Amino acid sequence: MSDVAKVKSIRETTGLSVGRINQALAEAGGDEAKALAILEASGVAIAQKKSGRELKQGVVASYIHSNKKIGVLVVLGSETDFVARNPEFINLANDLAMQIAAMQPKDVPALLAQPYIKEANITVGDLITQAVAKLGENIQVGEFARFSI
Repeated sequence: MSDVAKVKSIRETTGLSVGRINQALAEAGGDEAKALAILEASGVAIAQKKSGRELKQGVVASYIHSNKKIGVLVVLGSETDFVARNPEFINLANDLAMQIAAMQPKDVPALLAQPYIKEANITVGDLITQAVAKLGENIQVGEFARFSI
């Protein structure tokens, strides 16, 4: 596989910048799997570094199930309104609302530990860590409420 194809494949998987992907591929000696592992590790490091930053913005997302018997409200915080308006951030908030409706976590730590319903090989916490690495800001679930009849 050519380097261009590897970069394209990794970018489709991670959504990270071409520059970061090229650095990871160079560090991994061109091995795509090793580059993904390097990017994942750096994403965790970035998320840990940003976790102390103050959240001043965010969104409230909602989900109402098609049977109209389950509803969820979730607060997802970010540092700036620039990220809070980003379509990827808004999609993350909507996905979290759907996750809460489907999996009924009792609190935020339980939510973060759950397997993500759209991609069972990662947790919700991993999903948020990926978003932090991609968007470059601290992102955290504030609170949520699930209603059902």
